[in-house]
Amino acid sequence: MIRFGLRAGRPRRLLLVLAATLLPVLAGCEAGNNAPTVSFHQPTDATGTTVSDDQLAIRNVFVLGTPLGGSLQPGESAGLYFAVINSGRADRLVSITAPGTSPSVTLPGGGINVRSLHPVFLQGPVTQAYLTDLSRTVTNGSSIKIVMHFLRAGPVTLQVPVFARTQNFFAFGQPPTPTPSPTATATAGHRHHRRPSPTPTPSATS
Repeated sequence: MIRFGLRAGRPRRLLLVLAATLLPVLAGCEAGNNAPTVSFHQPTDATGTTVSDDQLAIRNVFVLGTPLGGSLQPGESAGLYFAVINSGRADRLVSITAPGTSPSVTLPGGGINVRSLHPVFLQGPVTQAYLTDLSRTVTNGSSIKIVMHFLRAGPVTLQVPVFARTQNFFAFGQPPTPTPSPTATATAGHRHHRRPSPTPTPSATS
């Protein structure tokens, strides 16, 4: 009588052989200079970069636009969100400019100190940095040129994406609306008339 079957130790040896065959294939998927463990991968579609010998990292930079189907119009403001991580000498983000899109970008306190090992997170939901008085129409899905001016690291230029205000950003606040400067207007019917001064009465002479 001939019996067909596997010996007790054969299934374990078979599994070891299969594992040894698959490991090089799986490892090859993550090998090379583009492996996730080698370089930083932005967690979202936002942009970022590193400067000053990789000691100053700018992460998750984006501009928040309007709900789907809309666009930011000239004269409006738009929130700017980002994070700065410094592992070297202390620096200061002096200002941000948006050439061709906004005449000025507002920063909390007029500038941000970026100390070593003290990350700065301006990623919402409160709007702390924003582009004011847009000079052109800005559509969702487009990109804006942003220049961050650091005291030590110097200017850093980024192409920043404009995200639509979808459900993920439902709790994000709107930037302040620009306050128009007061103008003097003449209103009819509200003229003030000066009362004539009393005429002195001549005194009687003897």
